[in-house]
Amino acid sequence: MTLLTKLIGGMLLLSSSFSFAGEIRVAVAGNFFKPLKILAAKFEAQTGDKILLSVGATGKLYAQISNGAPFEIFLAADQKRPAKLVEQQLAVAESQFTYAKGKLALWSKNPTLIDTQGSCLQSPELLHLAIANPKAAPYGEQAVQVLKKLGIYEQLENKLVLGQNIGQTFHYVSNGNVQQGIIALSQITTDGKITSGSAWIIPGNLYQAIQQDAVLLDKGKSNPTARAFLAYLKSTEALQIIRSFGYEVDA
Repeated sequence: MTLLTKLIGGMLLLSSSFSFAGEIRVAVAGNFFKPLKILAAKFEAQTGDKILLSVGATGKLYAQISNGAPFEIFLAADQKRPAKLVEQQLAVAESQFTYAKGKLALWSKNPTLIDTQGSCLQSPELLHLAIANPKAAPYGEQAVQVLKKLGIYEQLENKLVLGQNIGQTFHYVSNGNVQQGIIALSQITTDGKITSGSAWIIPGNLYQAIQQDAVLLDKGKSNPTARAFLAYLKSTEALQIIRSFGYEVDA
């Protein structure tokens, strides 16, 4: 056997091993991007498959999917957009499930600014407050609900700085452009602990529960890797990771 023959044989063997690897495109709401990167890396290490992530506001991702974007899985920050995609016959009805229950936090990178009752929201020294755009992001929609429940929305409305999604909202605060903001608790939580700055975990009775649903999209229904990844999100390992970022999960 010549050296050239050996090389060709080796290349064919290598290419055949990679042909079994799958690939999926996942659209994910901004609040879940950080945990999803960890989950995707673990899934890839276990399976050899590849996960391509696209992050954005739930409303904008929904619009992209409705207009034909090539995503195969949608991890939304609400239940209504996945349900709408099912109604539009763009997603598989029986695949929809709640993968996480999100929480809100008032946060500043200043370690002494936010008190444990959130009374700083009513301080005359509050110049700006960052929230996600309520028209596109469920976390922004619920932030407005919090302010209305507290009876301070009207006095703060002109002080609101809107991020296109919860990721941009977090960056406004973490970069110091805005002193404080209402963000996803998951963005400042690692291993169940708040990692920086000061925060008030906003009580759940001030806003409607943020039920976050996953759904298999029509473009992924024949992709076994997509179905396998959705199953992985329900595994004990995945649930532990999701919980470590401050989410509630169903056992």
